[in-house]
Amino acid sequence: MELHTWLIYLLAATGLSLSPGPNGLLALTHGALHGRRKALYTIFGGALGFVVVIALSMFGIGALLQTSLVWLTVLKWLGGAYLIWLGIQVWRSPPIGLQTRDTAAPTRSGGSMFRQGALSAMTNPKGILFFAAFLPQFIDPARGLALQFVVMAGTFAAIEIATELFIASMAHRISPWLGRVGKRFNQACGGVFALIGLALPLRG
Repeated sequence: MELHTWLIYLLAATGLSLSPGPNGLLALTHGALHGRRKALYTIFGGALGFVVVIALSMFGIGALLQTSLVWLTVLKWLGGAYLIWLGIQVWRSPPIGLQTRDTAAPTRSGGSMFRQGALSAMTNPKGILFFAAFLPQFIDPARGLALQFVVMAGTFAAIEIATELFIASMAHRISPWLGRVGKRFNQACGGVFALIGLALPLRG
C-alpha cells in the first residue's frame, strides 16, 4: 500500500472509530461501570472482532477478484453508494450518551467482557457491510493480499484500541459532552463518510 493511500485509509478508519457504534458505546459503558483497566478486556475483544471481520471481508473479496478484476470496480461503486447512505444515517442519528445508575454495577469477569466486545464487533451487520464496502477502495490487486491485510487490520485495530481506551478513560466526562454536542458530532462524522463515498470510487 502506497503512503498516500494509507493516509486516506488512516483518515477513514479514524472516522469510523469516532462515529457512533455499539463498540464505542460498550467501551463508554464499561469504562464508567467497571473502570478503565477492566474495560481493556472489552476493548481488546472488540479489536480482535474487527480483525476477524476485516479478514473475512478482505479474503472474500480476494477470492472474488480471482474471477475478474471487473468485480473490484463494481464493489468500489457499490461500496461508495453504501458509504454515502451510511453517512446520511450517521448524520441523522441521535447523540449517544450514558445514563449511569447510583447502584453499584455487578461484577463482571474479564473473559465475559472480552467475549462481549468481540461478539459486538463480529455480529454487528452494519460493521460487516461497512468493511465489505470500505476495503475494496484500498485493495491493490497487483500486490499480495496478506501484507495488505496486516497493514489494514493492524492500522484499524490500533486506532480502535486508542479511541475506545480514551472513551473508557473519560467516560464520565464524555457522556455529558456527547449529550450537549453529540448531534453536531454525528453530523461531522456522517459528512466525512459521505465525502469518502463520493471521492473514493473516482480514484484511479
